[in-house]
Amino acid sequence: MIVSMTGYGAAQHTENGVSLALELRTVNNRYLKLSIKLPEHLQFAESDIDKLLRHRLARGTVSYTVRVRSDGTMLKAVDLTALQRYVDVLSQVRVPAGVQPVIDLATVALLPGVSESPDMDDEAKRRCVEVLTELTNRGLNALIDMRREEGRILHDDLLGCSEAIRKHLALIAARAPGVIDEYRERLRTRVAALMQGGGFQLEADGLLREIAVFAERCDISEEISRLTSHLDQFAEVCDRDEQVGRTLDFLAQEMLREANTIGSKSNDAAIARNVVEIKGLIDRLKEQVQNVE
Repeated sequence: MIVSMTGYGAAQHTENGVSLALELRTVNNRYLKLSIKLPEHLQFAESDIDKLLRHRLARGTVSYTVRVRSDGTMLKAVDLTALQRYVDVLSQVRVPAGVQPVIDLATVALLPGVSESPDMDDEAKRRCVEVLTELTNRGLNALIDMRREEGRILHDDLLGCSEAIRKHLALIAARAPGVIDEYRERLRTRVAALMQGGGFQLEADGLLREIAVFAERCDISEEISRLTSHLDQFAEVCDRDEQVGRTLDFLAQEMLREANTIGSKSNDAAIARNVVEIKGLIDRLKEQVQNVE
C-alpha cells in the first residue's frame, strides 16, 4: 500500500528527574535527508539515531528534535561569569518606551556555555542510547501510522485520476477510426468539386495513396495501447507493499509522453479536447506522486 512522505510523530520519556520530548516531522523529498537535533550532552548518540531512521524510512526530509528538561538533579555547574555576560548583553537591548523588560534567568541558564551536564560514563551512555532508541521507535511508529493513513488517501486519489484518464482514452479510441473516414469523405468531396467542369479525371490509386498516407500519419493505436498499459501498471504498482514513489513518477512521465504524441498526431478537435483533459489529470498524478515514499 502507498505510504505518504508527510507525517508527524511525537513521544516522551521521563527517568530520574529528566524528561525527554521527541518530535519527528517529515515532508516530501526525492531522497532521504535527515536533520537530527540533539542536546549537546546527547550528541554522542547521533550516529545510532541516524542508523535507526535510515533503517525505517526510505525517502523524505526528516526533522528529528529531542528536548530535555531536568528537575535540577543532573545539573553539574553553572558558569556565573557566562551567565552574567548574557544578562549584560540582554540588558542593553532597546525596548519601546513604557515596556519593562524581564530577563528569565532559568531560560538564560539554558544558553550555550552557561550550564554543564555531568560527564557520563560508558554505562550511562549505553543507557541513554537505549532510552533514545526506544523513544525514537515510538515516535517513528506514530509517524509511520500517520504516513500510512495519508497514503490511503493518496492511493484512492491516484486510482481515481487513473480511471478518469481511462474514460477519456476510451473516447479517443472510439473516435480515432472515424477521423480517417471523415478525411476520406472530405478529400473525395474536394476532388469532385475541383474536377467538376474541369474535363479531367483523378486516378483512384492516387486518391487511395493520399488517404493511406494520412491514415499512417494519424494512426494513434500504438500510443493508445501504450498509455493503457501504463495505466494498468500504475494501478498495479499502487497496490505494492514497498516504496513505489519513483516508479509512479516515471510512469506518470511516460503517460504524459504518450498523451502528447496522441495530441500531435490525431489532427481532430474532439480527440484534442480529450487529450487536454488527460494531460490535466496526468499533471495532477505527477503532483501527487511527489509525496509518495
